[in-house]
Amino acid sequence: MLPRSLIEKIRQEAETLGVSLDELIIERLTSGLDPKERAEKYIEAALLFLERAKRELEEGDLKQASEKLWGAAAPAIKAYAYWKDGKRLASYRDLWEYKDKVVIELGKWVRSAWNVANSMHTNFYEGWATRKDVEDAFTEIERLIKVISERLRRCRSNIKKEG
Repeated sequence: MLPRSLIEKIRQEAETLGVSLDELIIERLTSGLDPKERAEKYIEAALLFLERAKRELEEGDLKQASEKLWGAAAPAIKAYAYWKDGKRLASYRDLWEYKDKVVIELGKWVRSAWNVANSMHTNFYEGWATRKDVEDAFTEIERLIKVISERLRRCRSNIKKEG
C-alpha cells in the first residue's frame, strides 16, 4: 500500500532507466549484497517469474504470461553477469550486449531464447502471439533459466566444498 504518487514516481524512474518496475525493485532491494548474492537473488526472481508465467499460461492469459516470460529472461541474464563478472546490467542495451557473452559461453541457443523473450515482451503490448507461440517461448526461456540456475548452484556447491 503505497501512495499513487510514489508508485508513479517509481514507474517513471524504471521507464527512464529502461527497465521494468520489477527489475528496478529487485535492483534496489539487492543493492547492499555482494555480486554472488545478487546473482542468487536475481535467479530466484527469474524462477519466480517463470512460475508465474506458467500459471498465467494455464489460466489462458497469454499477454500476462508473455510479460512474465520476459520478466524471467532479463533477471536470468543479470544473474549470470553478477555471478560470472560481478557486473551490473543497468539497461536494455547492457542486457543485449551481455547476452552475446552468454551465447559464447553457453551456446547459440541462448540467442534464440533471448530473441523469443523479447518477442514475448512485444506480445505483452501487441497481443499477437498464439497460445502455441507462448508455450514454445516458455520452453526456450525455461531452458535458459534452468541452465543459468544450474551453473550458479554448481558454483555454490564448489565454494562450500572448498570452504
